[in-house]
Amino acid sequence: MAELKVRKIGNSLGVIFPIEMVREKNLKENERVFVNVAKKGDLSKLFGTLKFKESSQKIKDDIRKGWD
Repeated sequence: MAELKVRKIGNSLGVIFPIEMVREKNLKENERVFVNVAKKGDLSKLFGTLKFKESSQKIKDDIRKGWD
């Protein structure tokens, strides 16, 4: 998955694929591709709204245990 910027191209909107993705997927001009679009949101509004049974610090500590 890549984050792409929507740009105005003539009277339309489009995205430019990074060359790494073009090479990895072997994309060619005029080929048809499927695109899954998800708009990037402002996650700061979600901060503090999710509630867990355990504290977020305990969850982070548990995740880090596997790194040692």
